[in-house]
Amino acid sequence: MADTTARALQLLDLLQSAHLRTVAELAERLGVDERTIRRDVARLCDLGVPVETVRGRYGGYRLASGQRVLPLMFSREEVIVLYLGLARSQSASHEPQVAAQTALAKVKRAMPIADAERIDTLLGVMTPTSQHGGAAPEPSVMLTLAEAVDHRQVLDLRYLSGRGAPSRRTIHPYALVAHADRWYLVAFDADKQAERTFRVDRIRTARSLPGTFSPPQRSDAEPRLRERFADADYRWQVVLRIRESEEHIRAHLPLSVARLERSDGAEAPEHEGTAPWHRAEIHAESLDWLPAVIAALDCEVMIDRPDELRDRVRATATRLLHTSGRTR
Repeated sequence: MADTTARALQLLDLLQSAHLRTVAELAERLGVDERTIRRDVARLCDLGVPVETVRGRYGGYRLASGQRVLPLMFSREEVIVLYLGLARSQSASHEPQVAAQTALAKVKRAMPIADAERIDTLLGVMTPTSQHGGAAPEPSVMLTLAEAVDHRQVLDLRYLSGRGAPSRRTIHPYALVAHADRWYLVAFDADKQAERTFRVDRIRTARSLPGTFSPPQRSDAEPRLRERFADADYRWQVVLRIRESEEHIRAHLPLSVARLERSDGAEAPEHEGTAPWHRAEIHAESLDWLPAVIAALDCEVMIDRPDELRDRVRATATRLLHTSGRTR
């Protein structure tokens, strides 16, 4: 009995990991004859597992769509979170893993059809950046926002500000953007008559209202969001002059971190084959992370302001010299 049960679980796993399996393929993978496979399939059906028979030359067995057949029991919200996490990790990876792709297929087949369609809608409207979001907003809220963006639906939001102040907004949502470990909703605030950005994890409820809206013709929500972060009113305003190509600088100071403009200085006139000077303006709440970035740039950098950053760079350089054992 133990062998029969173990084989049945192996059979279920094989059916979950592919759209269709032939009888011959299953028999080979499990090391039994085709008659045994047919008996095991009948046993799964008796246990309530929805196995379908596909007839014809390329026929075999498959699991019915829209049925929950996971050996572990997940709530509807847990299944959605699991699927979104796998999907986002795959989209951010340069080399998607076969195991993750197989897991995605299994989870999606375990969803009710309506939920799978809503997930497809959500993935279609999300805009990931190079820094994919790590926050975990309420799944039902994310789905509602995605459908509203996709169908241009007006939303009623109950929102909590960073200071904990509750508010109620009527908005026209344009886009969902992942940035720096957070999800953001870009929308037009009908009450304020201005574009606003909302952190999704601070949205308490989202409810669709009657009516639709016409979205703005421009489709640059992600660049505008990054510029908004670069211009944020933080404690420190840092100005650097950097002698390198824009491509090299942007690898360390992306658009969401720094405003960058060409600034060929008199201190070091540009010659043929010499990198140009750029002026980088950075708004930051803390200076602690900047010495490491300056070192990583590995080029000529001049600090215009603030003086406190110069002090931190000197202190970091001194510690590195001590570490290398070359101080005298």
